[in-house]
Amino acid sequence: MKPWAVWGVRGAAGVLTAVALGHTLWNGLVEPRMALAFGVLITVGELARRDRQGSAEPTDRQPAPLASAGALAYALLGQNAGQPTHHGVLQIVAVVVAAALAGIVPHVARGRGPALDHLSRRVLTVTFAAVCFQPLYNSGRLEEWVGQGPYLVLFLLCLLGLTALCDAVLSAALAGARTGWPYGPLLRDELRAQLGIGSAICATGVVMALGAAVAGPWAIPVLSVPLLLTQMSFHRITAIRTTYRQTITSLARATEIAGYTRPGHARRVAALSCAVGRELGLSERELTVLEYAALMHDIGQLSLVDPVPAGATAELPAGEARRIAELGGEVARQTGVPAEVAVVVERQADPYREQPVAARIVRAVNAYDDLVGGSRHPGGSLAALEHLRLGTGRDYQPEVVECLARVLARGGRDRVVPVPPG
Repeated sequence: MKPWAVWGVRGAAGVLTAVALGHTLWNGLVEPRMALAFGVLITVGELARRDRQGSAEPTDRQPAPLASAGALAYALLGQNAGQPTHHGVLQIVAVVVAAALAGIVPHVARGRGPALDHLSRRVLTVTFAAVCFQPLYNSGRLEEWVGQGPYLVLFLLCLLGLTALCDAVLSAALAGARTGWPYGPLLRDELRAQLGIGSAICATGVVMALGAAVAGPWAIPVLSVPLLLTQMSFHRITAIRTTYRQTITSLARATEIAGYTRPGHARRVAALSCAVGRELGLSERELTVLEYAALMHDIGQLSLVDPVPAGATAELPAGEARRIAELGGEVARQTGVPAEVAVVVERQADPYREQPVAARIVRAVNAYDDLVGGSRHPGGSLAALEHLRLGTGRDYQPEVVECLARVLARGGRDRVVPVPPG
């Protein structure tokens, strides 16, 4: 069964959608031309979405920014070509949902539709913005308080800031419920993500609402162009980062292909290291550095004349392990990876009190995978964890070992099951 937070968000979005569609079908559309204009914009934005299922890149948090901006602009629309509007909150929700579903159908047909949680967040955030704006505007209180000048723009920007905060809170809650990761770091990463494409969405939403208030529906396509170009730029950046990650992953497999390490060792260490890093509350940037370093942590073995048996460096003497780590740092620097990644690779064999956090994680997780995959600990995971606990005086940070134990105990997506050698 899904956690209560997931069902709560989905249930609230479902009830709002049903009530909004029923109310609109019963009473009909108010100002249908404007509703159609924003509906077409949202549909086009959904058709242009770029869902990347299974992607670990944080830049894909907003795969349909044009649709999001259009939905927010419709929620904040107070005038149409100088004339007051009369559409209410329920019509806004109905138009946004209907247009989004129309744009999503082709993606669903290809088996790449957006997650239900993403649509639920869209419904709730648009409802939040509309509830905060429409009653104040329709009652005349907003004009009485702030007028139609720069104070109105400031009010809209503040409202969209609160809407972005609402979306970040919902997103972090849903992610935490699905994964069990700490809520605080998830919320922090969501807020940081809002500073990127999220700020462009909010700015476009305000400009589009104000432009339509003066020029009517004709302002909508013109004001959509800048965000469309921004969306294309973000997709390009995401593609570059994905290619870069794939290059590092391929480079990390060189030790497996050459027979220096067991098959899948680098992948397992990277996945489990990221899970432990999330448990410790690392940011997205720190997790990226951790992942790259974990993938490349054994690259120094390519410089050895005699391979380490099964590639297991956990049981090597301290001096030998440090020499291999230093060789790995040199190789990593020559590949052009960020300097932080090379430092983590280089210092993974140092005493944990002298290491950066990422190096502490890589060392503990690498040792765990080496111990579980070898014949030294036939007791498996429990015996390997006990071995790590015995080394917490110098080699392994106690907090990292306990986080590793919690991740393994949870099972599911956090657990990385070792692949037998050969």
